[in-house]
Amino acid sequence: MSWVRHLPHNMTESSSQNPNLSTKSVPPVITETLSQHSLALHSLTKQLSDANQTLFQLGAMVKQLSEQLTNPEPSAPPAPSPPGPVTSAQSIPPNFRVALSPPPETFDGDRNVCRGFLLQCNLAFLRSPESFATDAAKISYIVGLLRGKALRWAEAKSRSPNFLAGPFTEFLSEFNLTFDKSEPASELAKRLWNLRQGKQSVADFAIEFRTLASASTLDEDSLKGAFSQALNERLQDQLAFCQEPTNLEDLIMLCNRIERRLNDRHKGNNLFFHLQTHTQSRAAQPAPSSLPSEPMQLGRARLSQEERDKRMRSGLCLYCGLAGHFMSDCPKTKLQSPPVEPRILVGGSSALMKSRCALDCFLTFSKTSISTRALIDSGCEQNLLDQLLVDRLGITTIPLEAPTRVVSLDGSFLTSITHKTVPVNLSISGNHHESLTFFVFPCHQSEIVLGHPWLSLHNPRINWVSNRVEEWSNQCHVSCLGTAQIRSECRTPEQPPPDLTGVPKEYFDLLQVFSKDKASSLPPHRPFDCAIDLFPGAPLPSSRLYNISRPERECMEKYISESLSAGIIRPSTSPLGAGFFFVTKKDGTLRPCIDYRGLNQITVRNKYPLPLLSSTFEPVQDASIFTKLDLRNAYHLVRIKEGDEWKTAFKTPVGHFEYLVMPFGLTNAPAVFQSLVNSVLADFVNKFVTVYLDDILIFSRTPEEHSKHVRAVLHRLLENRLYVKAEKCEFHVPSVKFLGFVLESGRLGPDPEKVQAVQSWPTPTTRKELQRFLGFANFYRCFIKGYSQIASPLTRLSSIKRPFVWDSTAESAFSALKDKFTQAPVVTRPDPSRQFTLEVDASDKGVGAVLSQVSPSDHRLHPCAFFSRRLSPAERNYDVGDRELLAMKLALEEWRHWLE
Repeated sequence: MSWVRHLPHNMTESSSQNPNLSTKSVPPVITETLSQHSLALHSLTKQLSDANQTLFQLGAMVKQLSEQLTNPEPSAPPAPSPPGPVTSAQSIPPNFRVALSPPPETFDGDRNVCRGFLLQCNLAFLRSPESFATDAAKISYIVGLLRGKALRWAEAKSRSPNFLAGPFTEFLSEFNLTFDKSEPASELAKRLWNLRQGKQSVADFAIEFRTLASASTLDEDSLKGAFSQALNERLQDQLAFCQEPTNLEDLIMLCNRIERRLNDRHKGNNLFFHLQTHTQSRAAQPAPSSLPSEPMQLGRARLSQEERDKRMRSGLCLYCGLAGHFMSDCPKTKLQSPPVEPRILVGGSSALMKSRCALDCFLTFSKTSISTRALIDSGCEQNLLDQLLVDRLGITTIPLEAPTRVVSLDGSFLTSITHKTVPVNLSISGNHHESLTFFVFPCHQSEIVLGHPWLSLHNPRINWVSNRVEEWSNQCHVSCLGTAQIRSECRTPEQPPPDLTGVPKEYFDLLQVFSKDKASSLPPHRPFDCAIDLFPGAPLPSSRLYNISRPERECMEKYISESLSAGIIRPSTSPLGAGFFFVTKKDGTLRPCIDYRGLNQITVRNKYPLPLLSSTFEPVQDASIFTKLDLRNAYHLVRIKEGDEWKTAFKTPVGHFEYLVMPFGLTNAPAVFQSLVNSVLADFVNKFVTVYLDDILIFSRTPEEHSKHVRAVLHRLLENRLYVKAEKCEFHVPSVKFLGFVLESGRLGPDPEKVQAVQSWPTPTTRKELQRFLGFANFYRCFIKGYSQIASPLTRLSSIKRPFVWDSTAESAFSALKDKFTQAPVVTRPDPSRQFTLEVDASDKGVGAVLSQVSPSDHRLHPCAFFSRRLSPAERNYDVGDRELLAMKLALEEWRHWLE
């Protein structure tokens, strides 16, 4: 009856005494390994023998029980139950289970199964501790299960004398380092925050989440936040009504209970209250349960089958028994069945109503506005307005054709609705405007209730924890957010109307493009959303919390409050948190800044190019009239790519927040915004528009043509929800300042304010101050002939290889350079269609060149650009001819795009 084969006890002894094996040729490491295997084999043999004996005992017990069941004795008491596993286990040796347990699968070096392999080995160690009492036994056991490249690794390591004899912890550490596929903490955090439940059950999703969470370094609160935001919206809505669990396991258990409850309700066991409207046509039809199952007469019993057949044969009414009509037309049924009123089923206790989401809003009627809160009830199938609020605002009401009974789901009567309002204006979140009709109802819990019709129409994404609308539907962007008129009664003091004094009246039909409120609202998602892709494996940066003064704290609290109201930031549970601080602007006001340096260092760069200044002005040739536009809240007009918001998190003394729009300070922000504007104005750029980030220049030859161009650009910006700051715009001017230059008909010059800044620049006292001056002056070097030779002493002094000593040579160069700025000519814009004149010069220190063209107006040669460069030590050894040839080569390379 036994199926366990006995092994000869002398098998290993005979093998070890085989004279054909030469012990001298076997390495000591292999000898030690064979010795350990021999001990393990002896132990397994003994355990198999004990197991075989136990099986024989069990067989005898089964045979005895079978005989008792076959020949029972009437007078004898009932036979005892056959011993179960627990009873029989008392006679089973403790090593019996170990002998029957399957050994771990062999390991071939696959990094994906490394942890599972080690887990199986650890279980084997725990089940048979006497067989693996030493570290060498454990190491030998694991090495015996290696195959393929894992075995080759062990062979290479076996050359070390301490490989098998060393501590098991060191072996395990080196094994994990070689074969374990462990992910960096930043990558695990990223995967956790990007994980979504989707259509999985909570149980299945929890397994996937726990697997990642077990290897992450996130704390309990971060794990709870990641799990909560990964759930589907149905579960998130229900969690908003529950007390927050203290740990992740409690949260998972709560979600499991909610999911089971929701599934039961979906099957028909709906125990939650809801609101349902029955129309007049539906209400006129009695419910099936209210229809009589048999024709009945008042005061008479139910018709018998015989009477029923008799009336049918005689053509009589089955209800009243008279001739001339059928039961469907019987006048007595109409008299006995009173009309059913339209009804509205409402439900929910006060506690349930109070736990729903409530949004701040403005209700406006007849130039009177009031601030209140609107209760969002997804079960309510009508929009309700409190009777007291109707009376307070004097809202006009219209009587209904028939009173509508309001009953709860259990059928109990609450009240009757007799009136509805005329359309009134409702503003939510400061930027969502619409006109609504409400049923007048005594709402004790909330003055306004927005039900299922409102949710179906606008389909907002609501954060039920913070009671905020995070995103509106595309329909809202077209109607409620895109073209709705903003009422002055609802405008907050922080958003005064824009100054339109400089805007020509011919563009007043496009005033929405200058709106401050719309520019401050949450923009829609576009294909140009700002993605923040991190380098794989890069550690997540950390930043300190900055101390702020009392004025800065007041400014910070105002900024956070306004940003939350506008919907451009939201509370965050991200593992990241950049520092938040302030810098003082020229006018003395404070500008909020966020320290994204750590995030920028691990961000993959967006390689979209910014325009070269030298090529920006090329399309502006014969233009004589200009308009300059400046976009309002430029970067905030771009959304952060969905799923990347957590990477923009920043921390302040009042909380942890993250951006929904592109903040200032991200390394890819300029490239993302340039690509967006270039795409929006793609068919205008280089024809009558040039764009550099949020600065847009429109140029034309004639005023009539210019008006068409400006209108086309404004209309295109408005279509794409890009808004203009009217206060910084210039319309229809013959000369305009753009990117630090002054543009006018056919000419280009430096900005006089910048020239004045150079003239009044104080003498540098440190190398950093000198570098700052040279960086500023280099911007206008194209206007200074021989710039490199003049600035050469200053350039040498700015090098960190020389000591900073401000001598007479540096002072002379500094003064000469400032004088050159005052004498800098206004250059002519190059016209590639006309002939150029190139002049070069060379000295023992540098080379220079001047590019000129003959002006059509005075037929004189005017400079277009200047070029200069200091010679390297090797180039100074050139003779005069070679230096001049070098100057010509460098000038041709500099202006090739004009000369070809």
